Amino acid sequence: MTHPKKALITGLTGQDGSYLAELLLFKGYEVHGLIRRASTFNTTRIDNIYIDPHEPGAQLFLHYGDLSDSEQITNIIYNTKPDEVYHLGAQSHVRVSFDIPEYTGTVTGIGTTRILESIRRSGNPIRLYQASSSEMFGGAQPPQDERTSFAPRSPYACAKVYSYWMVRNYREGYNMFAANGILFNHESPRRGETFVTRKITRGIAAILAKKAQFLYLGNLDAKRDWGYAPEYVEAMWRMLQADAPDDFVISTGETHSVREFLETAFAYVGLDMSTHVKIDPKYFRPTEADVLIGNPDKAVKCLGWKPQVKFAELVKIMIDADLRTAGLDAPGEGDAIIAEKFPIKWWNRD
Repeated sequence: MTHPKKALITGLTGQDGSYLAELLLFKGYEVHGLIRRASTFNTTRIDNIYIDPHEPGAQLFLHYGDLSDSEQITNIIYNTKPDEVYHLGAQSHVRVSFDIPEYTGTVTGIGTTRILESIRRSGNPIRLYQASSSEMFGGAQPPQDERTSFAPRSPYACAKVYSYWMVRNYREGYNMFAANGILFNHESPRRGETFVTRKITRGIAAILAKKAQFLYLGNLDAKRDWGYAPEYVEAMWRMLQADAPDDFVISTGETHSVREFLETAFAYVGLDMSTHVKIDPKYFRPTEADVLIGNPDKAVKCLGWKPQVKFAELVKIMIDADLRTAGLDAPGEGDAIIAEKFPIKWWNRD
């Protein structure tokens, strides 16, 4: 009897972790997830796929742990014996990293070393995916690709650069299969509510529901390369199916400003942006990565991965979902885009 592949995902309950878990379950994996213990439930994004482990056919298993606790990480890897580890867990909010830089370094940076050491000491041929970030490029001249030098502009980005180079060092020093996925911004209806794209789409829903009048934001001129999260987690999986480990930029190759995101979103629902958006200086970062735009050519050539959802389509998908969550009618163009581009929809709900 052939046993299914096993995967361990850190950050399972986040946007990427939940989509990745669904993809791996769809592919027949046994999935284990590292989650932090909390006094309130924080598993909303995986409620649709979680089955009590006592039930026949359960393929998703949760393990309490923390990226600051190397002993617990080692125990989980030893006990689960995964074939693949997807390290997505982090303190991932860039603006917040300025407020808690030490914690960000401990979890987002050194947490990766704890994962690497646990895998190395296990003695097993475990393949590792490390969630690197476009924020590492920071002030580097765009467009950015795998050959671009890093110029981090936040504590979060600095921690991710540290993680990137630790992965490279372990790959070269210990012959580990460890890959860095340098993902540019990727969004979805499951994006955290404090990230700017979701803040915008939720804010519009609140305005239409008459629960708010204004949306408060920071720098509207920052430019980012925005893609659709379900597509990006597929790229993660493809990296670990390759013959050899490598590092890949995952992006759309287009850049748009926060202002453009606002204009597109407000136009989609027929609202006047100028009467509802206000600037609050507290949302500005001390240092900013002004323009991020990735070149995904290497991933297209080597992994056969190519983004399908474009910028305006992403905005519509997110707006539709947040309008429905607010109990409002949605234009529905986002639903049509998903149906057209993804005839086999392996994720279950948004």
